[in-house]
Amino acid sequence: MTKKSLFLVVFVSVCSLALAGTKSYAIVFDQPAAVGALQLAPGQYKLTVENGTATFTDVRTKKSVSAPVKLETANQKFASTAVDTVVDGKTERVSAIQLGGSTTKLRFGTAAAAHSGI
Repeated sequence: MTKKSLFLVVFVSVCSLALAGTKSYAIVFDQPAAVGALQLAPGQYKLTVENGTATFTDVRTKKSVSAPVKLETANQKFASTAVDTVVDGKTERVSAIQLGGSTTKLRFGTAAAAHSGI
């Protein structure tokens, strides 16, 4: 194989990995929800997780907010994405999210700093 052919194969492989990108999950909140220090409005969000940060992107407005997250690994894959909440006064607080099709569970805390944009 020539250097040019090898370069082309490597280039195409790297490009396809970049296009694969980070997996995202659809999350819907029927009412306002607190995620860590963030307050999310009701609506549909795209959730991505990277480097200990969960990013929620509002599907309608395209605005994103990020919160630190602790990743846990379960023994078995979760069948579907599920949101665990607790009621804190009048606020529904997200304590964890199980990511469907994976063994990953996200844990959210209230003391961690968050970056908002919504």
